[in-house]
Amino acid sequence: MTRASARGNGLALLEADIVGCRACPRLVEWRERVAVERTARFADEEYWGKPVPGFGDPAARVLVLGLAPAAHGANRTGRNFTGDRSGDFLYASMFRTGFASQPTSIARDDGLELRDAWVSAVNRCAPPGNKPNPEERDACMPFLGRELALLSDLRVIVALGAYAWDGALRALGERGLDIPRPRPRPGHAAEAQIGPFALIGCFHPSQQNTFTGKLTEPMIDAVFVRAREIAD
Repeated sequence: MTRASARGNGLALLEADIVGCRACPRLVEWRERVAVERTARFADEEYWGKPVPGFGDPAARVLVLGLAPAAHGANRTGRNFTGDRSGDFLYASMFRTGFASQPTSIARDDGLELRDAWVSAVNRCAPPGNKPNPEERDACMPFLGRELALLSDLRVIVALGAYAWDGALRALGERGLDIPRPRPRPGHAAEAQIGPFALIGCFHPSQQNTFTGKLTEPMIDAVFVRAREIAD
């Protein structure tokens, strides 16, 4: 078996384990209730309503890490940052900087392909109020650890927001890598070197940040340009 086929088999097994997970009762109840009750603008759509696996290029050198699926975004579409305003902003930037084949992402079968990038999240289920509790975070961490091990070409992690920054540090620490002291602090364009991985911070592309101008197109583009510089 080639390295690529072994990696592909490992990622397929990881996806199956993620999608089948029911470890956190509060999150299971919430994601499934949202999928049944829906919201008015998506009332005629069938929701995914399950944990959301990562996706992208298995040979990616750049991992884009978010917090968790949005209740009516990825919890509806089954793909991270797909079908919501945060994803519109994120994938437009990834398209401009050469990581995505198109600037929009509206459905799992819309033709979007990622190049040299993998998109994932610390938590795999949509949480109430967009706030997983610490036990739910910890229950999901092994999935991120497996992802990091399987994506063997990774060099850079782009953490979208403080929660993703913290999750990345936890996952890297659990892999046995030394986390610097004092602990690296999150921030837009912040950087930390953790073993072979460069961690880069980016404000989360939420409407709260993009509509207020806290995160602009040039700002997020600069993060992805920097990620490519490091990966190269």
